[in-house]
Order: sequence, then structure tokens, then C-alpha cells
Amino acid sequence: MNRRRLARSGVVMSALVLLAGCSSGEETAQTPGLEERGTVQTTVKPTKQDLSNQISLAGKVAINPVFGIVSPVDGEVRYVQRQPSTKASTEKVWVATVWQDGHPNEVTIPANSTMAGRLMEDRSTVTEGMPIVSARHAGYAIVADIDSEQAYRISGAVKSVSAQIKNGPGPFKCKARGTIAALPAGSIPEPPPSPDPTSGPSGAPVPKPEAEAPAAPEGSEATGMQLVCTAPKNVKLINGAAVTLDVITDKATDVLVLPVEAVAGTQGKGKVDVVGPDQTRTTVDVVLGLTDGKVVQIKKGLTGDETIAIPGPNLPTADPAQGQPG
Repeated sequence: MNRRRLARSGVVMSALVLLAGCSSGEETAQTPGLEERGTVQTTVKPTKQDLSNQISLAGKVAINPVFGIVSPVDGEVRYVQRQPSTKASTEKVWVATVWQDGHPNEVTIPANSTMAGRLMEDRSTVTEGMPIVSARHAGYAIVADIDSEQAYRISGAVKSVSAQIKNGPGPFKCKARGTIAALPAGSIPEPPPSPDPTSGPSGAPVPKPEAEAPAAPEGSEATGMQLVCTAPKNVKLINGAAVTLDVITDKATDVLVLPVEAVAGTQGKGKVDVVGPDQTRTTVDVVLGLTDGKVVQIKKGLTGDETIAIPGPNLPTADPAQGQPG
């Protein structure tokens, strides 16, 4: 009797062990396994679309803002030797010439502005696009500060600017003035020396009636990177009013693009990881174009049939030992 009970107990124990083993195996099978290290989880295909480099800026209405005029070419700048006027001209004014290989290239400030200062020494060597003159707009204009993250997206020629005044007029076209580059302090040259007074019969100077000398214009202060634009005459502006600017610097039609997350770099040259059929990554150099902050144009390096990994490749970090004295 006792032997039968022991035998039955052994059978029950064995069954429980087998059930436990089966249960454990089933639970293990239901737990999803991790992919191998380096396996690409997210990919994307290049697509084609129309693209515009568009950016939104916060600005305000200002009186008599300063903007920069750049050199049109590489060369030597020679300033026009005359005392700047304190009154804005109704026409553009010639203020300097940049000489390149013996050819003169005039530099002018636009109408309704005055020269605010020289940004370089006379006869300095300058490069194309370098600010060499500061000008002061006469009257109301709209000024928007630009931070370093926005600078390269807006550094090219501004195609168009639309403005919306908060709780006021808009949207309306706003005409961009000068460059967005930060300007150093501008200087105004000293007026040429007065001729010697005419001597009398005894050699003494002939006294002249005293006249109040005209106030010499002051040079311009240094500025950060900013966009200055002017509104149409029929738009009422109030000094200090908040304005939102919608700026387009360039447009392209039917171009190859990738999400910015798939690309290392945002300007000029970049890198992407091309995923092969075996899930291996190959880093490829690409030439980048426009970006709207969501996608970036791929000008060279891809055909459009590739599969691209997200996120893009990590750029190598700088060696902390480099650049330090040995």
C-alpha cells in the first residue's frame, strides 16, 4: 500500500516538473527577442518635392536703423573723399569703389538713407560679400535679430520678406535692406582742413565773421546679425510694435530630399548611412542644398533609389589633445 502511494507521488511530481518545464518554455517563446547589435530599425527612401528655404523671425518697428552694404567683388576699397550728408537723398549715393584688376566697381547706398560710417580703412583689401559701409535708413523700418542657429539658413540673398504686425497691418511685402552680417563700429572721416586765411597788408590774417560749424555726423555703433526691411508707404508703423517676418531666401523645384534626422550636417557637405540588403551601413558623402528645417535637399551623392538609415551617422568628436600645445 505504501509502495503504491510512493509510486503515485513520484508520477505526480514528474508531471508537475514536466508541466513547469513546458510552461517556462512557452513563456520564453512569447518574450520577443532583441535584435542583434547594429541592426537598423528605421529607414527612409529619398523623395522629390518642391522646397523653399523659409524661416520665421521676430522683429519690431524701429526708427533710423543701421544696415550694412557689402563689397560686390574681391579687391581694394577706396572711399569717396567727401563729408557725408546728414540729410537723406532721394536717389542712391556713390560712397566707395572697389578696384579689381584695374576695373572699378561702384558701391552705393540706397535712396532715403545716409552714410553712417566706413567699416574698413581706406585702400583695404576686401572680399566679395564683406560689409564695408554702414548706412542709416531715414524713418521707420522693421528690424529682426538673427541668432547663430538661423544665420546659415538666411545667409544667402533674401528672395522675399513678408511682415505681419501684431494686432496691426499685414501681411505685406517688406523690402530687405543691405546684409544680415554683424557690423563693426563705423567711422566717419574727419573733414578736410580749411584753407589758410587770406593775409592782410601787414601779414596778419583777415578776421572772418564767426559762423556756427555744422554738426558732423557720428559713426555707427556695432550691431549683431539682423535683418532690416522697409514697409510700403501706405502701411502705418508705430515705433516698437512687434512684427513677425516670414523670410524666403531660395526656392527649388522637384529636388531630392531626406529628413534632416537622416543627415549629418546641414550646410554644404554632409553624410548619410546607406543600408544594404544585409542591413549593413555604408556612410556616404553627400552635397546638401536648401532646407526648411524638416527636410534637406540632396544635390549630389545619391540617386534616389537608396535606403537610408535614421538617425544619420555620428560625426567624429574632436580629439581633445589636438590644438593644445605639446
